[in-house]
Amino acid sequence: MSRSTAHMPDADRMFRKKRTWKNSMEAWIPKFLLFCALISVVTTVGIVFTLITETISFFKEVSFVEFITETEWTALFSEDQQKFGIWPLISGTMLVTAGAAVVAVPIGLFSAIYLSEYAPDRVRRIVKPVLEILAGIPTIVYGYFAITFVTPLLRTFMPDLNFFNALSASIVVGIMIIPMIASLSEDAMSSVPNNIREAAYGLGSTRLEVALKVVVPAALSGIVASFVLALSRAIGETMIVAIAAGSTPNLTFNPTETIQTMTGYMVQAAMGDISYESITYKSIYAVGMTLFVFTLLMNMLAQYISRRFKEEY
Repeated sequence: MSRSTAHMPDADRMFRKKRTWKNSMEAWIPKFLLFCALISVVTTVGIVFTLITETISFFKEVSFVEFITETEWTALFSEDQQKFGIWPLISGTMLVTAGAAVVAVPIGLFSAIYLSEYAPDRVRRIVKPVLEILAGIPTIVYGYFAITFVTPLLRTFMPDLNFFNALSASIVVGIMIIPMIASLSEDAMSSVPNNIREAAYGLGSTRLEVALKVVVPAALSGIVASFVLALSRAIGETMIVAIAAGSTPNLTFNPTETIQTMTGYMVQAAMGDISYESITYKSIYAVGMTLFVFTLLMNMLAQYISRRFKEEY
């Protein structure tokens, strides 16, 4: 008997053992992945359950009608002076979000058009990562940038501007969400087939006409979805508005005034000396639920727009 023949049973056993181990791993991998997916689901359900139960507890003590119709928010005052009208916080949140949109939407869209239609490959490989670095900067750094640089700069042109104001916070929040709009919009534009561009060039269109009249409409669903997702991010921004916008709930649409957003109030209340199970403590969850509803509606809008205007190539 040859030496190679003598070792065949051992090799066969090792092969079978290895195959059995591999099959066992293949059987466990789907279960492990399912477990990871269920962790996300259970976490989401837990967060929503906590919000709902604490919000219901809040509305047992405060009228829902008062919550949605009252125009004053004095939750941190003494009990005899407390009022829980959510509109000052909503107006502050919407004011900052609108200002951020004015800054981020045009800059982000034009940056995406440049990266997609004008920039050479070498420039794109450099500019896009540098632009996305903005997304990695901690928001508290943005907040101190707003209060130490942007606000003093604005006050040189507007001497009557409050030190804490919605304008400075809006500008910096807009800067923060530019990378999201630019990156997602550029991805949507890059997915448009080149033969569509070539057909437009063949008809005598200029590069600007191709970008604005062909590529942007073809990628509209992705572009609009990037706008909505970025503004959802602006609605939920916390540290910038908590540092730069102030902490005075103020029902106003004047960006030069001090305001407070929903997230800003949640930070202020959570850092204060409030007792567990107090009405002030429960108001944090009521505001959080309101913020959750706003963000959920924005995400649903983004999904609807993506499905409604999606182009098939």
